[in-house]
Amino acid sequence: MSDDQQQSAAAAPAEGGGSVVDKKRRAPLLIGLAVVVVVIGGLFLLYDIFIASRSVSTDNAYVGGETAEVTPLTAGRIAEVYVTDTQPVRKGQILFRIDDADQRVTLAQAQASVEYAKRRFGQSLANNNALGAAADASETQILAAQAKVASANASLSRAKTDYDRRIALASSGAVSGEEVSTTREALASAQAAAREAQAAVAQARANSISAQRQQEASVALTRGSNNQTAPEVLLAKAQLANAQLAMERTVVRAPIDGVIAKRSIQVGQKVDAGKQAMMIVPVGALYVDANFKEDQLGKVRPGQPAVLTSDFYGDDVKFHGKVVGFAGGTGAAFSLIPAQNATGNWIKVVQRLPVRIELDPKELKEHPLRIGLSMEAEIDLTSDR
Repeated sequence: MSDDQQQSAAAAPAEGGGSVVDKKRRAPLLIGLAVVVVVIGGLFLLYDIFIASRSVSTDNAYVGGETAEVTPLTAGRIAEVYVTDTQPVRKGQILFRIDDADQRVTLAQAQASVEYAKRRFGQSLANNNALGAAADASETQILAAQAKVASANASLSRAKTDYDRRIALASSGAVSGEEVSTTREALASAQAAAREAQAAVAQARANSISAQRQQEASVALTRGSNNQTAPEVLLAKAQLANAQLAMERTVVRAPIDGVIAKRSIQVGQKVDAGKQAMMIVPVGALYVDANFKEDQLGKVRPGQPAVLTSDFYGDDVKFHGKVVGFAGGTGAAFSLIPAQNATGNWIKVVQRLPVRIELDPKELKEHPLRIGLSMEAEIDLTSDR
């Protein structure tokens, strides 16, 4: 066999689909591949231990805040509105004013009621004095009635003596029958006068008791009071305070610092008490609700620090905060139509639980946020508080 034939025969196995890699080089390549896999696995393990396990992050986070609803506490027509949407306001700043014509009339009536109540109390005191005088007069009437009883009894005694004397002489004929009849009638008249005098005493005593009871009842209404502390005066003052409060409530002020949102009133509009007029967003006291997957929350604790970024400012601005708590349930549990998992075609879906993160007020003052903005949140798990 020639040299060309031998080379052709040696090349035939390679062209027939044999191994491209020489057997001598195959083992080192496999070892190198294994080393690469082991290194990658080791790097991943080191990343998980020293980096990934030290924090959890999510981009499913949004800015929230405890907004304040501005509602008038008295009804009326809007006279002036001093603010508009997006305008910053300070606590106590006037937002709008309600026409106070009705409240001014009510206030004047309440002021008059206070003066009237004071005069009624003075009248009650004068009535007490009048009833006291009437009670004293009734005591005098008793004495006068008793004097009449004594006089009537004396007349009755004389009439009885005259009658007895005439009866004793009538049998001897010394006195006439007409004279006896006269003395008998005089005795009967004296007896009736005595009974009438006794009844007058009883009536005077009854009048005296009635006058005393009326005086006591009148005094009970004013005892321990003066024209400032009498019940009717206090009631009138309470009505006056209510009228003054309604007058003050015609000027509506901002309850907190923030930015005006959802203004729904116009000048001339009739508003009722309790109807929402606008809202104030407290841009200096916002928080973030970060929705973490349930398998990320095993090591998350309240008090742990968090770093957040917003698309509004970009990655160059970092917000710092701390975890303050967890929501009472997942978003699916509190949805309008909660998921019904007790079905035959159930598929497990990883749920997310809102975690409340409190932001630093100083950073919010430097870089204000707005409710609803999306955030990226990362919680440091190395700190338990």
